[in-house]
Amino acid sequence: MDEVKEHSMKDLLLYIARNLVEKPDAVTVTEVEGDQELTLELRVDPDDMGKVIGRQGRIAKEIRTLVRSCAQRTGQKVSIDIVD
Repeated sequence: MDEVKEHSMKDLLLYIARNLVEKPDAVTVTEVEGDQELTLELRVDPDDMGKVIGRQGRIAKEIRTLVRSCAQRTGQKVSIDIVD
């Protein structure tokens, strides 16, 4: 059951990121299991980095808030790292 929840957080992040960028095929999410939480590493095309981060990091902050909110409903702790 936990595996399904993890994949749904990954799928949610993929969905959000792919709809923000110009090159959706370049979007990848890697899951890294930690002791206390799951870390999702988001990678996008370098040209799309600004679209995912936004001005003063606003879009990145909202993406993190949305995914964390969904994860809390399932009792998970999830963090998102935007990797360049």
